[in-house]
Amino acid sequence: MTMKRKLFVVCLACFAIAGLRAQQRPYYTQYIMNNYIINPAVAGIENYWDVKASHRMQWVGLQDAPVTTYLTIHGPLKRSAYERESATGFHASGSNPRGQAYWQDYTSSEPHHGIGFTILNDKTGPLNRFAAYGTYAYHLGISPRTSLSAGVSVGISNMSLDASKLNFGTTTVDPAVAGSGVLNRIKPDISAGLWLYSADYFVGLAAQQIVPQPLSYANNTVQLESGKLIPHLFFSAGYRMTLSDDISMLPSAMVRYVNPLPVGFDVNVKFQYQDFLWAGGSYRYKDGFAGMAGINISNTFNIGYSYDFQTSNLNTVSKGTHEILIGFLLGNRYGDWCPRNLW
Repeated sequence: MTMKRKLFVVCLACFAIAGLRAQQRPYYTQYIMNNYIINPAVAGIENYWDVKASHRMQWVGLQDAPVTTYLTIHGPLKRSAYERESATGFHASGSNPRGQAYWQDYTSSEPHHGIGFTILNDKTGPLNRFAAYGTYAYHLGISPRTSLSAGVSVGISNMSLDASKLNFGTTTVDPAVAGSGVLNRIKPDISAGLWLYSADYFVGLAAQQIVPQPLSYANNTVQLESGKLIPHLFFSAGYRMTLSDDISMLPSAMVRYVNPLPVGFDVNVKFQYQDFLWAGGSYRYKDGFAGMAGINISNTFNIGYSYDFQTSNLNTVSKGTHEILIGFLLGNRYGDWCPRNLW
């Protein structure tokens, strides 16, 4: 087999893994705690700036498994236009600021703008994707208790291939290939979304990587036939159920569609005690289960952790997937301990 053909086989294998297991976009287990990472319409949904930092180590124990790190920040452009005092800023002993009385007084958002920023790095073996986006969203109350937002993210993705890490199943690699360095391809990237939300439910539709982009790597030493970056569609929905004045149950689901792959979906449930402690679980179709838990330590800091257990053949070589999510609430004037509109 010629070197060019070997490289082509390697490239196909890399993209096959990305498509079958992680699409061309990374998976997140705790996206239910940061829907903005999926849907740009969420930007500015609260009356403060929401900062989230996440690190995900997928399929621990498997060499060159995916590692994803991101930082997001989003908030309203002019909080003074719609912010209001919230009962969730007060923590009287024995009472729940997220009790039934609070939700009975819930009202839709006043019209306002939201903006956000995302920095993301996703690495799998010799392939690495670094992306940066800016987001704009607009929120509008369409009934006394229901709001609708629309958002768009625009940015760039740098897709890189480290030729020195290409493995052909032999103990040696052609020095010419190993010395060819890192090959970079910068592509524009656009995402858009809609988000319908109220006190009791949310429904979201998002499209990532809207504009298909050809992708190839070539220089004097390495030349791979071109692939293609394709659109990803996400449909999300969730409902809030009150089990008692202190405990809420929040079932939700997300459906993913990436042509020509089969439709995939997640089913999640989150239980929240008052407004500072939560735990939940998730099932990803034909992939595995996940458990997660978190705590709102104060009105400025929260943390969450999840562990995924694979039910596929990866379970024989993987020790599971770990994901940690740290959040900061900036400019939280009324001291909310948890989101008002995303719960």
